[in-house]
Amino acid sequence: MATSATRPPTSEARHQRPLGIRTMRASARRLLAEDAELPSTDEVETLTLRLRGHIMVAVPEVEQMVGTLPRDDTRRACARACIGEARMRMRLEPGATLPARIAHAQRLARSVNALCDHYENLGES
Repeated sequence: MATSATRPPTSEARHQRPLGIRTMRASARRLLAEDAELPSTDEVETLTLRLRGHIMVAVPEVEQMVGTLPRDDTRRACARACIGEARMRMRLEPGATLPARIAHAQRLARSVNALCDHYENLGES
């Protein structure tokens, strides 16, 4: 018999634990800040994996928030476009060279920032 400790969290319980927005934005900033140092091959691999994880956590949360909005709501359309773009970026493979891998990670970082923006903006409603 499953106990409450072994059951997966409900969508309501998941929503009560906010996303780590500061952590997510800090990961994105590592690649997007004007004064950011170029990461090494190992660093870009680690950052890419971290950013992918952030997207995997943020997308369902933003989707859940969007689901409560009316179909004709502009915020809904914008957030759904952001989710679609983030998913598309997750399907892409980075190039073989370090500059191509950095560019790929930067695109993921921009999606993370955008998802954070939608999460924060929709949470204020």
